[in-house]
Amino acid sequence: MMCGVAGSGKTTLAQRLEKRGFVRLSIDEEIWATHGRYGIDYPIEMYEQLKVEAEIKLRNELVNLLNGKRNVVIDFSFWQRTRRNEYKKLIEDEGGVWKLIYLKVHPNELRERLRIRSQRFDANAAFTITEEILSSFLQGFEVPTGEGEIIIEAKKIESSETAKDERE
Repeated sequence: MMCGVAGSGKTTLAQRLEKRGFVRLSIDEEIWATHGRYGIDYPIEMYEQLKVEAEIKLRNELVNLLNGKRNVVIDFSFWQRTRRNEYKKLIEDEGGVWKLIYLKVHPNELRERLRIRSQRFDANAAFTITEEILSSFLQGFEVPTGEGEIIIEAKKIESSETAKDERE
């Protein structure tokens, strides 16, 4: 289970795990694949509803994958402790073993990463995260503590490293 604020590196790490045989579940990519581009193929006002629908679909897929004994990486933000606990229980109930990976990044580094990401337009960068949105994300994020989390403290990404990650 990936955990972190937008720009913390969840998708980058999840994609690396995918290359090692994990099945990656991503709400952003599910919305992109089924409904298209944010604000272009569907109205912005529909985004929250589409997120709910995508999560329901991916949650069912997670259960099927766990029943098939597959390794899965859940590329969600997991902002709230209650949501993390729901998924931990679901995974355990289906016979799986969860790991909560918290990508801890300083807000100034998040700003730089999001500035770079805003130059792309794909499923994982569907809309620009403004300073106002980032502030809201940071205020609403419940940092995992005492939840069995594995903390990865992100270092500053250099331009060449960002380009390398995008090629991998």
